[in-house]
Amino acid sequence: MQRRNFLAASIASAGLAAAGAGSAQTTSPGRQREFYQIRRYHLQNGPQTRLTEAYFADALIPALTRMGFGPIGAFRLEYGPETPAFYLLIPAGSAEALAMIDLHLADDSAFLSAAAPFWEAPATAPAFLRVESSLLAAFSGWPRLTPPLSGSGAKANRIFQLRTYESPSDRDHVRKVEMFNSGEFQIFVDAGAHPVFFGDTLVGQRLPNLTYMLSFAGLAELDASWKRFVADPAWKKLSTSPRYAYEEIVSNISNLILSPLACSQI
Repeated sequence: MQRRNFLAASIASAGLAAAGAGSAQTTSPGRQREFYQIRRYHLQNGPQTRLTEAYFADALIPALTRMGFGPIGAFRLEYGPETPAFYLLIPAGSAEALAMIDLHLADDSAFLSAAAPFWEAPATAPAFLRVESSLLAAFSGWPRLTPPLSGSGAKANRIFQLRTYESPSDRDHVRKVEMFNSGEFQIFVDAGAHPVFFGDTLVGQRLPNLTYMLSFAGLAELDASWKRFVADPAWKKLSTSPRYAYEEIVSNISNLILSPLACSQI
């Protein structure tokens, strides 16, 4: 019990520290910033993909919904390295809640019953290869996850772009987050993209970095939206500002294209 409390308190404190760090904007009243857990399930083609998708649909997402999390995104990696892979996006009101998920799942009898084929898979036929997870705090200027509008394209045909920006220093990372909060959100909206979330990575790999997700009706809309984005005078002005153009404040970009699984709530 002491270990649980220490873990939860430590991560919660980290989240509060990030939330209070010097930001270009403050979150408006009633719009407290969320936290996100992103899980990547590394899989092999064949039974693992079917077993993991069934685990999401029948056990994990229902259990997380009972805990009060949601909407939960579940995605298949379509374009990117090391396929097949599934991604899970879990929003929460606190970092502590995300830190305690697996401990609470282990106490949920309904979950354990539904999850048995996945959780109890033998070492000779494992359910997955590895799972990686990261913890993020929503940007102050976009504090809540925003699912695509129901009229913005059929769910089965939608795609989601997951982009991660690594920076060469903490200073550059803070400037890049500030750049989003200083007008970049609106440029995405004006370009016809559908922003889902923007998160500052608190715990994860290859720090410092940020991750955000955009949604599109298909690849044609993605291409057209990015062309409008880079041609927007507001982007040209923002990206050439001496405050952000003094050096390359983004050193590496990861760009993934995902499609929603049938069980996804986003």
